[in-house]
Amino acid sequence: MAIRVLLLAGALLALACSHGATASDPSHLQDFCVAEKTSPVRVNGLACKAAKEVVVEDFYFSGLHVAGNTTNKQGSAVTAVNVAQIGGLNTMGVSLVRIDYAPFGLNPPHTHPRSTEILTVLEGCLHVGFVTSNPENKHFEKVLNKGDVFVFPKGLIHYQYNNRTTGAVAIAALSSQNPGVITIANAVFGAEPSIPAGITTKAFQVEKSTVDSIQAQF
Repeated sequence: MAIRVLLLAGALLALACSHGATASDPSHLQDFCVAEKTSPVRVNGLACKAAKEVVVEDFYFSGLHVAGNTTNKQGSAVTAVNVAQIGGLNTMGVSLVRIDYAPFGLNPPHTHPRSTEILTVLEGCLHVGFVTSNPENKHFEKVLNKGDVFVFPKGLIHYQYNNRTTGAVAIAALSSQNPGVITIANAVFGAEPSIPAGITTKAFQVEKSTVDSIQAQF
């Protein structure tokens, strides 16, 4: 009986480990897999360039010293460095962004469906926060100053707001080569074709004229 119990426990442990393994990126089977961006083949990532064709520039990007253009409605600009900019990031599970904020600029509420984010303030001051999932919807918020670091958990709605009269700059690292971004307002009110008014009015408990007014901004 004791042997059967041990065998069953071992089987359950192996099953749990196998499920845990499939819940994250697989281990590398080679040193790198530089993206072959012209290939029509799509896997969970991009097809690999032939190793003999890989050059040092496949691991390089220059431009984060250049401020983004914040002359837009939100007053912010994101300069991304992901697999689209550095082919060598393919299968590496990491990327980077620079975010510039005009005075009172906002990086509006959004999510990264495939990534946790860790943000460092380089210049200025930011009011940041994220909201947990239903049903609690707890709001965690913090005012960050130069040199401060904050983490936004994977998939949760979060934002950054420059609450000062001077500009701000931050650098954020993300745990995916292609983290994706879903800006909440754009997704709901800027969808093409539009989400039916009966759905949005009921979801937000507002009149159709309010929904129409918001949709007109997108």
